[in-house]
Order: sequence, then structure tokens, then C-alpha cells
Amino acid sequence: MHKVGGYSEEKKATEEVQHICDQVKSQAGAKAGTTFNKFEAISYRSQVVAGTNYIIKIDVGDTPLNYVHLYVYQSLPSVGSAPVVNDIKTGKKESAPLEPIN
Repeated sequence: MHKVGGYSEEKKATEEVQHICDQVKSQAGAKAGTTFNKFEAISYRSQVVAGTNYIIKIDVGDTPLNYVHLYVYQSLPSVGSAPVVNDIKTGKKESAPLEPIN
């Protein structure tokens, strides 16, 4: 169980999370200075704020350290804004835990 206002436990990625990743793939590539051929959501954590913060583990399949941790903000549906990439951490192993940015 997570504390109120905190991030959820890590969960298996859903179709909704993959859809968010598909929407921000080019933003993520620009922040990382690369183009991702593979961009498959594996797992995620979420935090409800005035919208939702996501930390998403993504398999990019290019190297032995072929995972990235993507930090995305999705506004409330009533706002109607597209999701925004706040940060990306490259060179992660599959076993690396999803940690909030401090």
C-alpha cells in the first residue's frame, strides 16, 4: 500500500500506459538525444496530483542496458492537454526499480 499523495507500487503496464508512451515517444527521443525504434511499456508507477505523474519502464531494445525510465505528466481529462515528458533516464537494467525524482 502506498501513502496518500505518494506513488503507487510498480504495476504491469496497461494499454492506457502504452498509449501515453506512444504519444510522447518523439518527446522522449528528443530529450534523450536519440530515436527509439522499440518503445514498449513494461511497468509503471503513478501518482495522482492535479492530473497524474507516471514513471514508466520502457524496453527500447538497443543495448544490454536497454531500458529507460520515463517521467511523464498527464493533465486531468477536463483540461485536454497532451502528456508531457518531464525527464528520461537512459541505460537502465530491467531489474532497476522505478524511483521518483528527488
